[in-house]
Amino acid sequence: MPQPATPATPVTFPPAFLWGAATSAYQIEGAVREDGRTPSIWDTFSHTPGKTAGGEHGDIAVDHYHRYRDDVAMMADLGLTAYRFSISWSRVQPTGRGPAVQVGLDFYRRLVDELLDHGIKPAVTLYHWDLPQELEDAGGWPERDTAYRFAEYAQIVGEALGDRVEQWITLNEPWCSAFLGYASGVHAPGRTDPEASLRAAHHLNLAHGLGTSALRAAMPARNSVALSLNSSVVRPLSPQDPADLAAVRKIDDLANGIFHGPILHGAYPESLLSATSSITDWSYVLDGDLRAIHQPLDALGLNYYTPTLVSAAKTPVAGPRTDGHGASEHSPWPGADDVSFHQTPGERTEMGWTIDPTGLHELIMRYTREAPGLPLYITENGAACDDKPEPDGSVHDPERIAYLHGHLSAVRRAITDGADVRGYYLWSLMDNFEWAYGYEKRFGAVYVDYATLARTPKSSAHWYGQAARSGTLPPVISD
Repeated sequence: MPQPATPATPVTFPPAFLWGAATSAYQIEGAVREDGRTPSIWDTFSHTPGKTAGGEHGDIAVDHYHRYRDDVAMMADLGLTAYRFSISWSRVQPTGRGPAVQVGLDFYRRLVDELLDHGIKPAVTLYHWDLPQELEDAGGWPERDTAYRFAEYAQIVGEALGDRVEQWITLNEPWCSAFLGYASGVHAPGRTDPEASLRAAHHLNLAHGLGTSALRAAMPARNSVALSLNSSVVRPLSPQDPADLAAVRKIDDLANGIFHGPILHGAYPESLLSATSSITDWSYVLDGDLRAIHQPLDALGLNYYTPTLVSAAKTPVAGPRTDGHGASEHSPWPGADDVSFHQTPGERTEMGWTIDPTGLHELIMRYTREAPGLPLYITENGAACDDKPEPDGSVHDPERIAYLHGHLSAVRRAITDGADVRGYYLWSLMDNFEWAYGYEKRFGAVYVDYATLARTPKSSAHWYGQAARSGTLPPVISD
């Protein structure tokens, strides 16, 4: 029998710490043509030949739209205390503008009520990459009007759910929306225009600011408004090389400063504006934009998977990029063709991402310094593993358990070091549509048989549930 590897000191969390899991609408809901929902950019992208692995799409996904009651009961059985999910914009506003479709909102009302009935705290993400296709047809995130449409949408959802949902997130990972969607093209809508990606980043920031104001006008003052950033932990290949340190600064600006600069500090980094001046003149940043963006936050969500290792390139980078965000002949890093990306050493997940919990601790402590006094949540963290059922139907994933133990221990160290981290959302609750990777990458704590859609909690789900119930990390079982 495997023997437990027991830590010398138990890793115990504060009593009010939230133990959650996260999902997103397009990845799990299905029902893409029901009750008035219209296509989003991910419906269009995933049905475009060659854009996703095996041509797979989210038409059915894992059918959460019809199975949500069973899914919520499963969360409760596992002991989760919080659940972060996203709203499908085109299910609520099919054209991205105008009045809401009430039957679309009713689904989320029922979901929230079900969660509350089971003692699970709902956390709503308004935007997880699924822009209504009609708004993309009108120009998408590079167009300023999209930010105003988002604010109207935020008000609609805030008025519908704000009496029962206290935790709100405006945007999930705007970096991916801007740069994977409009620069490298490996995500929807699949455009490859560096200038448009920078415009998109600004208008996503503006959408956050306007959406925050709209939510606060529509909801009780007790509610918390945040956003989730997939901020990169950027490290130099050679810490003593000034050129490598300059490469770190350039990527840090494009990954982090472009968002937290205006959101937390009210300005874009001057080094970012300078490095991208040959691509864009930033004339779309209008008077009043930075004030609108720089709204006080109630919390900040951090999504973390792996650190980024860079160096200065001796020659401009050409050909497919290998920076962990999918291979493409187009770079997701405008103005950074003189930067090379390197694989960090160590054990990797099925995504090819190096497992390094020290990066999570580093990220938390950075934002503890960037925004003193601002509560933090880990809104995504998890691993894709090669999960397969045993003959008896059970699914054992010791690699994921070890991953979770390491990263949750890093969170606890950060709390000890003075960080105000109030919760952790495992990515993901269950296996689902993993964007351009289709269904071949499994991040879930719950195994989904895609032929039958049957759910089976993996060993990691039971391990995590035990942690949620006790507030202490169980031992890691080594093979």
